[in-house]
Amino acid sequence: MSILGAGKLVIATHNPGKLREIIALIEPLGIACVGAEELGLPEPEEIGNTFIDNADLKAREAADLTGLPALADDSGMCVDALHGRPGIFTARWAEDGDGNRDWMRAMERVWRELEAAGPEASRDAHFACALAIARPEDGQAEHFEGRVDGALVWPPRGDRGFGFDPMFVPAGYDVTFGEMDPDEKHRISHRADAFRKLVDALNAARSS
Repeated sequence: MSILGAGKLVIATHNPGKLREIIALIEPLGIACVGAEELGLPEPEEIGNTFIDNADLKAREAADLTGLPALADDSGMCVDALHGRPGIFTARWAEDGDGNRDWMRAMERVWRELEAAGPEASRDAHFACALAIARPEDGQAEHFEGRVDGALVWPPRGDRGFGFDPMFVPAGYDVTFGEMDPDEKHRISHRADAFRKLVDALNAARSS
């Protein structure tokens, strides 16, 4: 699938932190990006059973509503000792009763459940990312997955990144994503892993 020369690519997210990361990864390809919120798009209910399901439905809806190619991401943190939770419910763990997201509250919940699992419970976790890119003319979509492994720490450290970043130390590092320079995070993250696969597909389409 080629989206090159399509004018603009809709980034189907209302999460400002996620939007910044995706734009930083995609604009070097020479593709102009516009966020879903800027276009006044609704935020669809994530009713899928997997990260790919949710990314796919968000990308297809944005492409259908705008007539532009759309890229959507669904990502989350999966904790080994919590049987992969919060997983696809990552953002919902941060929601309060008013629909706002409080990530400190979400991190406290994760750590509380880890402590309840006992002192021997593994602190291993990974971030997973699924990307879906959909084109409006035929409703077709392609999918790309990425992952980064690491471990959880408490208390949270750093004010960079977003979400669970301040409590996640990627394998091979001694700093959290919340402490890490954004350029380095963009190089090693689950989202970067998925984007490398997307870029390879775009470059293959461009050269064919």
